[in-house]
Amino acid sequence: MINITLPIVGKKERQLIKEVLDSRILASGEYVERFEQSFAKYCGVKFGIANANGTSSLHVSLLMCGIKPGDKVVTTPFSFIATSNSILFCRAEPVFVDIDPKTFNINPVELEKTLKMEKNIKAVLVVHLYGLPCDMDAILKLKKKYKFKLIEDSCQAHGAEFRCRKVGSFGDVAAFSFYTTKNMMTGEGGIVLTNDIKADRYGRQLINHGRDRHSATTVLGYNYRLTNLAAAIGIAQFEQLESRIVKRIANAWKYNEVFKDLDFLQTPYIPENCRHVFHQYTIRISASERKKFIDYLSNNGIGSGIYYNTVLYKQPFYKQLGYRSGLCKEAEKAAGEVLSLPVHPSLSKSDTDKIIEVIRGYKK
Repeated sequence: MINITLPIVGKKERQLIKEVLDSRILASGEYVERFEQSFAKYCGVKFGIANANGTSSLHVSLLMCGIKPGDKVVTTPFSFIATSNSILFCRAEPVFVDIDPKTFNINPVELEKTLKMEKNIKAVLVVHLYGLPCDMDAILKLKKKYKFKLIEDSCQAHGAEFRCRKVGSFGDVAAFSFYTTKNMMTGEGGIVLTNDIKADRYGRQLINHGRDRHSATTVLGYNYRLTNLAAAIGIAQFEQLESRIVKRIANAWKYNEVFKDLDFLQTPYIPENCRHVFHQYTIRISASERKKFIDYLSNNGIGSGIYYNTVLYKQPFYKQLGYRSGLCKEAEKAAGEVLSLPVHPSLSKSDTDKIIEVIRGYKK
């Protein structure tokens, strides 16, 4: 079976893990600091706060932006549940805005409609879904006009660029995940990026029980720290990030070229001003055909995945909060049609050739 994802663990990861084990300093320390500094610099941002995972990164990002109970935060309904759950962690209210059907990202036109209509919008949480940056020109214009805090959920977009600028460098804060399936990983882990020195200081308190000094707790904080062991994996993974992104992009462009004449699927849209890093290579196929196509792929030894098969506000818990179907029609339609294919850098030429052969043979 050709898996939808296959994490890579090499000699450098093992070497650095051994260094940490030999040092006996397994909790946060030197390796975490090295990792923070390297990744922040790569993204063109001053400060990086490594922490437990992508969800904690989102939660801390919102708190760093001053989100309080009762505030409204606009976001997309077409994302992983952590995006909107992190808003609820702050006892704030998620306000969902529809997506652009071509990019799967939040639609700036729909976003402005909501900003005009809704009161008490304190922040907008955009998601660079599947590794494709949002339309940051349009979003930054809206930020200037409506004066909201901007948070980038970059959990799937390590190394993605909009107009040659890395995602994670546009907002007031940004959150990344280093979960095992991401373009680079630490097993579990995350990082918050910011250029604001006061926000950085507050964020570091938030992830470490609210401590200002070793024994002085000045704010309510959490145990969201990253370990040296996880950071060691991250340092090794970071060194390979660019070369692995190049492989993902090459695989995706190859697919786009050979699938462009197939009338039963729609290949991913890639805007000219964006670097799409293909955390997922996501096609669209009719809802009536998708299950049959998934079974066909599986029977021919090819894994696939649906990310995501429902919008966030249709999850059972969100229905209990009063959200109803029909809120974002494009997102709901996409949830019935998206399907992700293997694009990861572990794929061999024979793997991609087989994927192409099988898919092109579907209707024959």
